[in-house]
Amino acid sequence: MLSLENITEFEQQELQVIRNIFREYYSEGKISEGQIKFLFLAPLMKLAGFYHSSIKITLEENIANISVEDEDTNIKGRMDILGVSKTQERIVTTLWILVIESKNSSFNALEGLPQLLTYTYKSLENQTSVWGVTTNGMDYQFVYLQQGNPPIYQLLPKLDITRSESSIELLQVFKSICQL
Repeated sequence: MLSLENITEFEQQELQVIRNIFREYYSEGKISEGQIKFLFLAPLMKLAGFYHSSIKITLEENIANISVEDEDTNIKGRMDILGVSKTQERIVTTLWILVIESKNSSFNALEGLPQLLTYTYKSLENQTSVWGVTTNGMDYQFVYLQQGNPPIYQLLPKLDITRSESSIELLQVFKSICQL
């Protein structure tokens, strides 16, 4: 499914910086959702190669509101970050590469999964699969979604930015998704 490549010494050093910043903020108390996006997700995405001319990053304020009703449940909101593949030609259908849902550090990362699945469900009308990740800054839960009736999803093992080996795998997964 994903091909994980070794990371460079520079990337390992940058991961160490991100881990240290996380530990510093976490030791001071709850880390807000905005801080998680700015201090941890943005540097990880840059390191993984998402800031490239072939990928458009869209943030929450530029993403349409999503409202889904299912029996007695009504889910409203916006996804936090969306990476979309750009092409030379203008097309109506865009390819979603990665959908990110973040929560503040007091939440379990899996609590963002229902929102993430709701957001990505619509993209499966125009593409066969999409990657998502939900995070609380420390834990990163990647999910792979595929078309089906009903759509199916697969959870990857949870990764933890505070553990050296796990954070390396975290960057490897981000890089692999970026290269798809």
